[in-house]
Amino acid sequence: MSDRSQEGLEALGHKTAYSDNYAPEVLETFENQHPDHDYWVRFNCPEFTTLCPITGQPDFAEIRISYIPDVRMVESKSLKLYLFSFRNHGDFHEDCINTILEDLRKLMDPKYIEVTGFFTPRGGISIYPYANWGRPGTKYESLAAQRFAAHE
Repeated sequence: MSDRSQEGLEALGHKTAYSDNYAPEVLETFENQHPDHDYWVRFNCPEFTTLCPITGQPDFAEIRISYIPDVRMVESKSLKLYLFSFRNHGDFHEDCINTILEDLRKLMDPKYIEVTGFFTPRGGISIYPYANWGRPGTKYESLAAQRFAAHE
């Protein structure tokens, strides 16, 4: 078991401060102890909320994030705080998913990542945006193309 006390994590183990708006700066990483293995890490956030940028009404979703880490991994409490920061942020469903993917890709530089949003119906229609990315020039780029083509 690894001692993470030297990794400089700020959110974990401290009093929680919630941001009033979109806050990618709260995201933190730690070192992957198994960078030589490919494995999946999956997060489910069933209580994601954001605001419609037109009406200001709340939108609710389950956000699913899956990735294959390389050297850095996202710390889960900081991810929770980051996702919570969308609560008062006005953006369309598709924009939220792509923003989350890009923020996490830039933060961790994973081998592969995908983000799906299962937004609850408003006005009688559900929206389920999906975005993915695989490291260019590697087998993960092919994985991204395969998973994207097979996505329902």
